[in-house]
Amino acid sequence: MSEKQTPNVPTDAVAPGGAPAGLPGRLTAAAVLCALQGLALAGLGGYLLFDGIAGHVDSARQAETGGLTLLAIAALPLIAARGLRLGRRWSRGPALITQLTSLPVAWTLWTAGGALTAAAVALAAVALAVVALLVNPTATEALGIGPAA
Repeated sequence: MSEKQTPNVPTDAVAPGGAPAGLPGRLTAAAVLCALQGLALAGLGGYLLFDGIAGHVDSARQAETGGLTLLAIAALPLIAARGLRLGRRWSRGPALITQLTSLPVAWTLWTAGGALTAAAVALAAVALAVVALLVNPTATEALGIGPAA
């Protein structure tokens, strides 16, 4: 990684966790929230895939396809989380895309009502928090995107 991409972080300075030293806590928090989203998606995908294979559903093919789709979609926030944790400039885009696509999903869950209301609130809160963390000037400058870039 060149110093132009991360002007506030020397390339040889690495914290004990493997992340570049000096990254703001906002990036770490955004990375953790993205990773949690990815793990939740992967868990749900694994559950659907298992249910489809085990035959516990009406349409095994639909459950298996849904499970594989969720496993593939889970890769985006997990990759973005890894990139944010390492202070990679490219990771902000996939992280923001994941959050912005989460908001319509949260709205759909909200309108469904019932037990899904809690999931809608949690998903919307996480999405808005990550967006706020990633558009913060401190975070953008640490990724080499802001005015200091």
